[in-house]
Amino acid sequence: MSHDVPNRNWSYPTAIKFGVGRIGELADHAKEAGLKKPLLVTDKALASLPITAAALDVLEKAGLGRAVFSDVDPNPNEKNMAAGIAVYNDGKHDGVICFGGGSALDLGKMIALMAGQKPKLSVWELEDIDDWWTRADAKKIAPIIAVPTTAGTGSEVGRAGVLTNSETHKKKIIFHPALMPKVTICDPALTVGMPKFITAGTGMDALAHCLEAYCSPFYHPMSQGIALEGMRLVFENLPKVYKHPDDLMARGHMMSAAAMGAVAFQKGLGAIHSLSHPIGAVYNTHHGTTNAVVMPMVLDFNRKAVKDRLAAAAAYCGIKGGYKGFRSRIMDLREELNIPENLTKLGVTNPDLDMLTEMALEDPSCGGNPVKMTRKNTRALFEACL
Repeated sequence: MSHDVPNRNWSYPTAIKFGVGRIGELADHAKEAGLKKPLLVTDKALASLPITAAALDVLEKAGLGRAVFSDVDPNPNEKNMAAGIAVYNDGKHDGVICFGGGSALDLGKMIALMAGQKPKLSVWELEDIDDWWTRADAKKIAPIIAVPTTAGTGSEVGRAGVLTNSETHKKKIIFHPALMPKVTICDPALTVGMPKFITAGTGMDALAHCLEAYCSPFYHPMSQGIALEGMRLVFENLPKVYKHPDDLMARGHMMSAAAMGAVAFQKGLGAIHSLSHPIGAVYNTHHGTTNAVVMPMVLDFNRKAVKDRLAAAAAYCGIKGGYKGFRSRIMDLREELNIPENLTKLGVTNPDLDMLTEMALEDPSCGGNPVKMTRKNTRALFEACL
């Protein structure tokens, strides 16, 4: 078997250019999407790194400029969005290149969505509820190209972005079909320089997406199959990239698993996300790490409803011992990755459990949980996580 990372062009769910070094094609794909003056949106940490400079070099050499916006918080909010829109409109840009982890990808999408809309339309009016997305003028949404530099959220293959309301501290999912990037470049080499805790947290985010989609009670066999293989790829490759950051083959598999998680969660998410969204919004914790912290407690919460299904997943993933073996594998993985054992160790102290419970129940993810979430059992679940 070859140890070279495959170079592949996929067309599902959008045009994906997968392979080491494919960032070199960025300008070509930008031009094909009709861009003449794109704005590259990234986060503060990435803005000064060599991989970002290299991507900007590619654009500049092709005559597409090197404009950057990087004032992006770890849990981006509408203030970051407004600042980005000002830069976008002042620079007369014609498209967005989202470059980075979930925060940069989500905020870049929001800038592309809102920069051309009428000023009186609020981004909160485009929340992923019913057909609210039809309130936006689709013709005014800028083309998006996505370049993930982490292997976690899968936002590079999604039609939504998560935005935190800075006043209410609530995370909202903003949806529009035109937020699907025109082209996604998945270059595993871009993920090599991630700090270890980001490799761990983003990888566990990909696992959480696949796990929750797989356990969601809704009918979506396509997502079910994708979620199952996504989990297998994470179990096999996340420990490898954590121990050996420059293992490009394992990095490639993690990049695929991240995209697969985001495709799979069309089937639904669950309590892992409905707990981690409010925790992240209020305490500014890393999203994927928070998912990893609450994961075993949510498995226990859902045990009766998911044990047979997860026994089948365990068998597929080569894990012995059915549901118990599956849960043990997650506990071992958390230990290998140095994930904090509970929310208190993550830095959540003296939490307002009543407020967090209300926020969790309002979160759209809770509807996909296999066990119905109530005020009583959700508050008890938070307590179990502390």
